[in-house]
Amino acid sequence: LPRRCNCTSSVHPWLFLGLGNPGDKYKGTRHNIGEPINKLLDKSYVTAKRKRQKLLDNNKNMVLSFDGSPASIGMNMSTGCEFPTIQTFERAPSAADFESGFELTNFPAVFRGCASDWEACSKWNPFSNGLDYLEERAGSVEVEAMLSRTAPIFNGDIRSHERVSMPFSDFIRLCKQHMISKEKGSGVDAKSASLTPPLPQDPTTPGQIYLAQFPILNDEKEEKVQLKILRQDLQTPSLLGGKSLSSINFWMNSAQARSSTHYDPHHNLLCVVSGCKKVVLWPPSASPSLYPMPIYGEASNHSSVGLDNPNLSDYPRAELSLQFSQEVTLNAGDAVFIPEGWFHQVDSDELTIAVNFWWQSNIMSNMPEHMDSYYLRRITRRLIDREMSLLVSKPSSTLLKQPSEHLDQCKIGQTEGGDGNSSNQSIEKGISTLREKTPLHDLDPSASHALHDLISLVHDHVNAVGTSRELQHTSPSSSDIAPERDSSKILVNALSSLEDDRVAHMLWNLEASKLRDVLLAMARYFPRTLEALIIHMLSPVAAEVLTQKFDEIDQQSGEEDRSQFYREFYGAFDDESAAMDIILTRKETFAFQAFKNVLDKYLGVHITSPTTNL
Repeated sequence: LPRRCNCTSSVHPWLFLGLGNPGDKYKGTRHNIGEPINKLLDKSYVTAKRKRQKLLDNNKNMVLSFDGSPASIGMNMSTGCEFPTIQTFERAPSAADFESGFELTNFPAVFRGCASDWEACSKWNPFSNGLDYLEERAGSVEVEAMLSRTAPIFNGDIRSHERVSMPFSDFIRLCKQHMISKEKGSGVDAKSASLTPPLPQDPTTPGQIYLAQFPILNDEKEEKVQLKILRQDLQTPSLLGGKSLSSINFWMNSAQARSSTHYDPHHNLLCVVSGCKKVVLWPPSASPSLYPMPIYGEASNHSSVGLDNPNLSDYPRAELSLQFSQEVTLNAGDAVFIPEGWFHQVDSDELTIAVNFWWQSNIMSNMPEHMDSYYLRRITRRLIDREMSLLVSKPSSTLLKQPSEHLDQCKIGQTEGGDGNSSNQSIEKGISTLREKTPLHDLDPSASHALHDLISLVHDHVNAVGTSRELQHTSPSSSDIAPERDSSKILVNALSSLEDDRVAHMLWNLEASKLRDVLLAMARYFPRTLEALIIHMLSPVAAEVLTQKFDEIDQQSGEEDRSQFYREFYGAFDDESAAMDIILTRKETFAFQAFKNVLDKYLGVHITSPTTNL
């Protein structure tokens, strides 16, 4: 056979026609160049996780879970990934311990009393004349408040709110009037506050206004830092010692408010100065259940789903969102570390004031721009592989109709080669060793069942379409592959899951060694049936299952046996290259479906069919 290699992102011996495992010479090449990256990332994570655990072990009296019991490790049952419970520390760690034990793991943590020694905690307290102090210190500053059309929920999407410019003193006056109205048990609207300049024409309650993300410090836009006068009442938490901060922001609401679910492109330490905040957090891997806004949109870091009462007909995956979430409560002086990429929803009590610190992660700051496209491809490929594993999840064996009988002696004699004592001459290539190992009569009972089912399935299909004569006398050529590629859109629609595809299900339920025996039996005694199975009935999901089984066969076989197996398997086809191309094309079609799912789940992008150079 001609030597032929199809280069892919990983080494698959079955891609080498009859040549067996390519061997160690491909290690370290572009076939598996992602392996060192994964090992490096895994090593860094494991090192940080060990340091974090050591810190926990040395400070057991510092750590409490939500109910006051010792912190525990939880398991994310949907993905099988381990997600520890977000832990609460009664005092903050040192800067070195924070960086090595928390920041590097990209996992949240709560630090009680982290900001309790700030002067702001006493001076800004609305219930201790804090509003008078703020008005005196910064009342003349012009601020931009968010006026929400969906209050008390404040969305990051600019279509749901507008920015209203006003003196800080007017915002403080609204807060004061809200306090008075709450004491009297009545409401207050913006018109009664006699604001200058007035708010928009429609009646507006203080609950619709939120002073969000107003800068106290900004390393890029210093000229826009109007509230820097309040910086003297704050201290940079000791755990952030040595950090190059991107910004420090002021947050204040008069009535109850909720920020919509979103993630930030920076590490975040959120500190409550006065009041109370409840923060619900989701790891970045929970993105599919949160339906992120399209990556090309202005609010791409926000969820498109209201999680209180989601429309499950439009957002079915949202039903799983609570399984991935954890909630923490912050009172005055408390802080929570929210790593970059972690989705969070923040509920604020009335008259809550907070300050947050943003800084760029080491991963992002050390990522050279000329590597962006490579990292994009690597990460996308990893997400595709994970999605393919989800699509090819093990089905219940009860869903597969069991055959009612073995292949009896009469049917064994009715091979496509003649009387059962001879085999098709096209596969006589000196493979006597394999032939002796698995004669048709000595098949394992479960393999015999599977062989019977596959043959029956193919023949039923052939009879249904009236092409049995054509299948006996024709075989695909390389020219048939172009239409195959063009039909990928149709194939994609047929691969919904493993359980919906009988051929894929049958292949999956067979052990690799038994499938090997079945395929060899078909190659020797039913070559045209094998050809019909591969050419006409192998769906994209079945192609993925078949190649996964090929990989298992490779791991269980010696190099000589692997080479002989593939020679005999592909030898059943008149055009071996065409057969391999069809398997690869349908496998790639399956991967394209996984790619579409990745775009939908993680980037909020929907596509319908492959395009050139996609």
